[in-house]
Amino acid sequence: MSLRPKGEKMRSFYTAARVLRQLIHDPRTLVLIFAVPPLLLWLLKYVFDGQSQVFNQFAPVMLGIFPMVMMFLITSIATLRERHSGTLSRLMSLPLSKTSFLIGYALAFSLVAAVQAILTTLVMIYFLGIDISGGTGLAIVAAISSALLGTAMGLFASAFAQTEFQAIQFMPALLFPQILLCGLFVARDQMGDVLYKISDFLPLTYSTDLMKRIAMESSWSGDHRKDLLIILCFIIGFLIIGALTIRRQEKS
Repeated sequence: MSLRPKGEKMRSFYTAARVLRQLIHDPRTLVLIFAVPPLLLWLLKYVFDGQSQVFNQFAPVMLGIFPMVMMFLITSIATLRERHSGTLSRLMSLPLSKTSFLIGYALAFSLVAAVQAILTTLVMIYFLGIDISGGTGLAIVAAISSALLGTAMGLFASAFAQTEFQAIQFMPALLFPQILLCGLFVARDQMGDVLYKISDFLPLTYSTDLMKRIAMESSWSGDHRKDLLIILCFIIGFLIIGALTIRRQEKS
């Protein structure tokens, strides 16, 4: 009986542990990850000072967008930094499959994304006073799924970018169109037909819809499950594409 699969799993965990150790020893990155999204929500509260109803409408949606954007930036830049330091090349020379390698990175950043999403959700509900009809637990689930989506897209972008600057350039290409078309500013059914159809293929659309449903509906429904399932499919899809392309990028 071969022990290789077990060995690859352990290497994935070792890779995840190494990435987490690096993050722990990088206080500036930790501040960006954990402090910026809650601070942005706090800032948004005072942008709508005296318009509490408007803030209550926007805050739950931004709870999904802010962590996703931060995790996209941190994940893509940190992975590219590993590539430039030579660490990535040394890891890829080990008997480690591309999938197991990427799983290690995904595990590390997913754990960070989960902590970030929980912290931001608790700040929004208990410090900023936003009422979520679906409850704190479901809000945390939606926020974590959004942060994980940002992590997966960040790993996806890092497989194609050659420099950290290129990774940042992927942000307007991958994220800004989604923010405009997800229904944040204008309800999707009020957009033009072409834009509405395009929005059906954007992952942030379903993250936004899920957060809106949880904010307004007290019970879990089939629509909630559908949105969450689609988000998970996008996450898996981005990770698979990243796994298929990352070795080619390392050899180029």
